[in-house]
Amino acid sequence: MAAESSNSSSDSVTETITTALHVGNLDTSVTEEELLRLFEQIGDVDSVKICMDDHHSSLGYGYVNFNLSHHAANAIEELNFTLLKEKRIRVSYSNRDTRARKTGAGNVFVKNLDEIVDDEMLHSIFSPFGTIASAKVKTDKSGKSRGYGFVQYTTEESARFAVDLLNGTLIHKLNLYVAPFMSKEERDQAADKSKFTNVFVKNLSESTNEEDLKTAFGEYGPITSLVLIQDDDGKSKCFGFVNFEKFEDAAKSVEGLNGKVFDDKEWYVGRAQKKWERERELKVQKSKSSASNLYVKNLDDRINEEMLKLLFSPIGCVKSCKLMCDQRGISKGCGFVTFSNNQEASNAISKMNGKMVHGKPIYVAIAEKKDDRKTRLQSLFNSPRAISPTFSPPPMTPFVRQNIVNGYVPPAIHPLAMARFGYSQQLIPGLRPFATTYPFANGLSNITRPVGGYSGFNYMQPNQFRAPMMNHPQMFIRGNMNQYVVPNTEVCTPRGSGNWASSLANSSPNTQRKMLGEKLLPLVKELEHEMASKVTSMILDMDHADILHLIESPQSLEAKVAEAMRLLTKPDSTTGV
Repeated sequence: MAAESSNSSSDSVTETITTALHVGNLDTSVTEEELLRLFEQIGDVDSVKICMDDHHSSLGYGYVNFNLSHHAANAIEELNFTLLKEKRIRVSYSNRDTRARKTGAGNVFVKNLDEIVDDEMLHSIFSPFGTIASAKVKTDKSGKSRGYGFVQYTTEESARFAVDLLNGTLIHKLNLYVAPFMSKEERDQAADKSKFTNVFVKNLSESTNEEDLKTAFGEYGPITSLVLIQDDDGKSKCFGFVNFEKFEDAAKSVEGLNGKVFDDKEWYVGRAQKKWERERELKVQKSKSSASNLYVKNLDDRINEEMLKLLFSPIGCVKSCKLMCDQRGISKGCGFVTFSNNQEASNAISKMNGKMVHGKPIYVAIAEKKDDRKTRLQSLFNSPRAISPTFSPPPMTPFVRQNIVNGYVPPAIHPLAMARFGYSQQLIPGLRPFATTYPFANGLSNITRPVGGYSGFNYMQPNQFRAPMMNHPQMFIRGNMNQYVVPNTEVCTPRGSGNWASSLANSSPNTQRKMLGEKLLPLVKELEHEMASKVTSMILDMDHADILHLIESPQSLEAKVAEAMRLLTKPDSTTGV
């Protein structure tokens, strides 16, 4: 009984595998009902499914499940390459094992096919050597053969047999090339990159034509083909391809012409790469050079690319330098400088960031992608507390009782000063909520919080507001008359959070600059009143993340204002570098 059960189970597994069919090369207009009617002619169909994309459009293939395995076999024999809506469908067993597709086991690559060879003819050529799961000739968008295709056998033995017997066979006056399928990575590893015949040339002058290329490259050997790439208007794109008859001649042309100057243009000549090779190399280069590529802004309009390169050359080897310009060729005040290694780029940031060049402090930092920068700023603006993690506010005594000397409360221990570091009242240990206005006894001046609550202290004049302390209903006297606590339910919201931060994150660059300026100017005025506007303008040229840090850090802001004042008061500050 056990043996019978085991055999029954094995048969059911085989039955399940051999009743599922894959149907490919379907017209996108074919419906499941039409597919069902076609396959019902063979036998009892259990289910039909056409695969769709996210927009519910056909992907051009589907699956048909029969109840009996011999019906599925008959369907393959009778319906394979049947014309359905002007396209010949391909019917094969559905292989749910992805290992064969990933490893290429049993897959054969065929090239040098005649244009008249289609899927059905390719199948008939290779079918004598084993059971074929699928056979396909690659075509372009118009349906014209590209001259190569693939044949998938059910076993590796059949594939090897076909390769041994068909490679070099003459089919329609063309010798077939038949070989085991190899992935791009395998082909790249197996290829000898020193042996190539196709050469790529770029940085050509617009006046260079194909005859000029033929004259220059013809000195190195016979040329089989040559093309100069042009746009739709027939204007040269300043690059092209030259194919030699022998790989030795191609290598000589690269060695002889690469770096030579023609019509004031230095040519680049090298081995022509396939698209996937270029993309892979660019990806590797990008990952290595991301930290060596610097973004420079706040440049004077008089600075050109040559001056920018000279400015950074003393620090290290500058591989490339690009100044961004508008359509009229006028500088946008920013650009990019790429060094040969990350260490030189790091040195450039430390030495050049904030340096005065033609009377303007330039900003230098590692270049970021636009999307990466937007995401970082969005995260920074929307964070609950946009305070730099490297900054720690100095210790302060909770504002429970403070001595008033001549009506003055020391700012360093005032609760508003605590809030300036990003602390909410409710998060300060031992601190009771406080009122917006602080009335003092004996008619002394009052301290009020400015609008926004973060611009420092505003000391009101005695004639602006006076209130006897004893008449204030919420004033609690502790000890002598110069000690007080004022309760209130108002809560100070830290900067960098709330509606202001959300508005800042979602605003345009000009609006962001204006909003930051409105926050920054009152703080700068506390430190430098006369030149506050000019200093604020200089600081606003910095990165927004650095400006937010200055707003949150009084110590950093004081140091930055002092640095700006030193630059502004230098006798040669306007002469530049």
